[in-house]
Amino acid sequence: MTTNRRTIIAGGAATLGLASIPAAARAVTAPSPDRFRNVLDSIADQALNLSPETATNLGVDVGPRAGLRAKLSDYSPAGNAAFASAAIAMQAQVNAIDRKTLSPVDQLRWDTIHYTLDRTQEAKPFFYANASQGFFGGTSPYVVSQQNGALSSTPEFLDSQHPINSASDAEAYLSRVAAFAKSLDVETAQIRDDAARGVMPPDFIAANVIGQIKGFRATKAANQKLVTSIATRTAAKNIPGNWSARAQNMVESLVYPAVDRQLAAFTAATRNAPHTAGVQRLPMGDDYYKWALRLGTTTETSAAEIHKLGLAQNAELKARMDVLLRKQGMTQGTVGERVQALNKDPRQLYSDDDAGRAQLIAFLNEKVAAVRPLMPKLSHLGLKAEVIVKRVPVDIQDGAALGYMNFASLDGKRPAIYYVNLKSTSLWPKYQLATLTAHEGIPGHTWQGAYLAEHHAEIPLISSLIGFNAFVEGWALYSEQLVDEAGLYADDPFSEIGFLQALQFRACRLVADTGLHAMHWTREQTVKFLMDETGKGEGAMTSETDRYCASPGQACGYKMGHNEILRLRGVAQTALGPKFDLASFNDTLVKTGGVPLALLPTAVDAYIKSAKSAGPNA
Repeated sequence: MTTNRRTIIAGGAATLGLASIPAAARAVTAPSPDRFRNVLDSIADQALNLSPETATNLGVDVGPRAGLRAKLSDYSPAGNAAFASAAIAMQAQVNAIDRKTLSPVDQLRWDTIHYTLDRTQEAKPFFYANASQGFFGGTSPYVVSQQNGALSSTPEFLDSQHPINSASDAEAYLSRVAAFAKSLDVETAQIRDDAARGVMPPDFIAANVIGQIKGFRATKAANQKLVTSIATRTAAKNIPGNWSARAQNMVESLVYPAVDRQLAAFTAATRNAPHTAGVQRLPMGDDYYKWALRLGTTTETSAAEIHKLGLAQNAELKARMDVLLRKQGMTQGTVGERVQALNKDPRQLYSDDDAGRAQLIAFLNEKVAAVRPLMPKLSHLGLKAEVIVKRVPVDIQDGAALGYMNFASLDGKRPAIYYVNLKSTSLWPKYQLATLTAHEGIPGHTWQGAYLAEHHAEIPLISSLIGFNAFVEGWALYSEQLVDEAGLYADDPFSEIGFLQALQFRACRLVADTGLHAMHWTREQTVKFLMDETGKGEGAMTSETDRYCASPGQACGYKMGHNEILRLRGVAQTALGPKFDLASFNDTLVKTGGVPLALLPTAVDAYIKSAKSAGPNA
């Protein structure tokens, strides 16, 4: 899973308007190819002005964009209206370019940005869907949930992504702390307005959120990450100033009062929250889920079709797992029951303490290193793809995903960060860790993001902004298969079981997500299905189910993307025969920068045509 371009970071500050975009970026007087590149750059600038955190995430909040480093996004009604208005202007800019005059590569880019802006426009009927969700490719019907909102994202963003190399960086950090307090109040107002119109998270998510807010508030200001981060980093850089005292004062005088207001408003708004898990209970909920599925899968496949597909693929993968489990002497019970037993096997578990967590993270680093020698078989790109493995911060682990990754910055100053949730080491038995690392690390998210970073000079910036969940997660799931095919598990049968179990789990997600939001499944029914079928523990599957409730449609992107990539690989293999080169096919996918599944065949068709025309020794 990735967070960044496709996961909106809640914030709040004044948003820059189109007038702030340099005139050169808005110019459209050049010949067609250059004119189109100028349009793409203009759209990127507009999006960055509306999402300053993204500029920091990418490492492009410098030069003309340096002012963005002190700001957070504006998710107030006015900010949402500004994004919706900007999207209309962006669409007009794209439509002013004659697609037929562009090269095939730029035609695909034209189609891609058009697809993004269409999804952005489709968010309009849903007052609880901010326009930026359509642009960046993520759904969150509740302004605050266990995984969405300023409280769960901004402190970690400031700590791990906001750079502090000078006094001006530190001042910008403090400006963002002040903006954080404002964004909490923006959310609080939205919580009240949404609740008055029947939109609030279900009671079980509400209880989790209330616990998270109370936990944040119970921490002494001096111990808050907002304070310790700037104190530690300014000291390390020898930047003079009373940074710690100023940050602590802001937390006490601005942030904590805003947190108190949000806690009171959220508690009141969710006092009678329903237990219904799916979004069908929301205003226009069925239509919203159709939009969410389109956003999450970048296809027109219906919920019923996805549900049926998930059931079929789950059955197929269980049959493959059964064979491997039997070879290891595990013959009794269903596949799910045997996996449950494997999850409890002491040989597969690290001690649930700091020493065990350190050993687990060391093992993940070993797996990253083990994959690197395999990469020449899988890609000709020769990327450095640096990655740091970190534990999910304790203060957000209750609502965070079990594993996720932040792409590297484009300036090369911050590598990719691969996070693993270690609230309990039992969440991650050893046999599951190699495939997790292929997904989040190499050749998964880290590799795909590294191409954008290491080739950013030749790739339009917009490719690093917009996110297509099904492509990004489909590529990462396909990467899990690639390392298996490359022989990583040749002498490690339990990790091979872990690979198949991970595929099977993603098939079950197709069933669970559509079950919750289209088939009226309950939370309890979904948790039981996932536990019975995948063998994963109750805590992990409860967390997963709650994630699907808070981000409908997103969980379907993994297997849908994987399925389409495999289908297209088969098409290419059939068309090219001995001319098919796996590494070249993989590079074709990565070099798109990420596109909707609906457009991916265009890139593969171009690869096939090019490979056919190449000489026999090419």
